[in-house]
Amino acid sequence: MDLRIEKTENAIRNAFIQLRAKKALEKITIKELCEAALIHKSTFYSHYRDIYDLSDTMETEVVKNITGSIPLASLNTASLSQVTRELTYGFVAQSSLINILFSGNERSRLAYRIEESLKEIIFEKYPGYKNDLRWNIVLSYCIQGAYWAFQGSRGQDVNEVIAVISELTERVQPLC
Repeated sequence: MDLRIEKTENAIRNAFIQLRAKKALEKITIKELCEAALIHKSTFYSHYRDIYDLSDTMETEVVKNITGSIPLASLNTASLSQVTRELTYGFVAQSSLINILFSGNERSRLAYRIEESLKEIIFEKYPGYKNDLRWNIVLSYCIQGAYWAFQGSRGQDVNEVIAVISELTERVQPLC
């Protein structure tokens, strides 16, 4: 990538993160973002359609970083506890960005995006499970449960939280 393009991208993203940490997504204007990034509006629009496109791009990267941290060998029907363990470690690794990008009204979007992404990966590897209602419900339950349990346990010992989430998943897994 051209160094100037990379520098501009970094400026836009850093300015967005700074603004997003202080404001709701819908309150951020292109004008203030461009002022903070020290770029012209036309430069912003050559990279993104609007502020929502920028946010979506950054959210997608967070989701890919989290789901990409799960070893493909773990993505099988016999190891949902390993999947939720790795998933929760991914939440920890991305917690700063998660807290900024998925705050306020956007808070529940991460869990749904993670679920969608993981199901896509798993169904590509195991297409027979795509139409298995029971397995889909258990998988959704484990992914959503891991996310919300992690969010609700902030300030607690991370390793203990992850151990409990993994244990719960082991207990639920026989249902599928």
